[in-house]
Amino acid sequence: MRLFLFICLLLASCNSKEDKEKYNHQLYRAVNNKDTAILDIHINDKRFYGRYEISHYGTGKDSGDVRGDLRGDTLRGDYHYISFGGAWKRVPLALLKKDQKLFLGTGVIGTYFNLPCYVPEVPIDYKESGFIFERIEKE
Repeated sequence: MRLFLFICLLLASCNSKEDKEKYNHQLYRAVNNKDTAILDIHINDKRFYGRYEISHYGTGKDSGDVRGDLRGDTLRGDYHYISFGGAWKRVPLALLKKDQKLFLGTGVIGTYFNLPCYVPEVPIDYKESGFIFERIEKE
């Protein structure tokens, strides 16, 4: 009986969803004036997750987790972070993949089921991006 349970557990772990969906690790950096942002993500053809940190020159940094979905050339999700003031916040995140770079989008933020999201009626703007992320190699 124990051997049967062991084999079942072994087969279940070999067939886990995470094993089938391989994530690629990518590291990006962006600079806007004297502020610097680091985006350290794991991405596949459907989803992404990772860490995002924004160093605000002279005042502190925001640091937290990102996660979301990949839809064509756009990464859409959220950024859950602790601000340099010490409070936890959650904001929507949109990044456009273009020319080997990620452009941070801006838009009108609303709430849906008490979660912040971009208002669908207003397009997300990627042209006036505060941060344009370029891929870097691990240091």
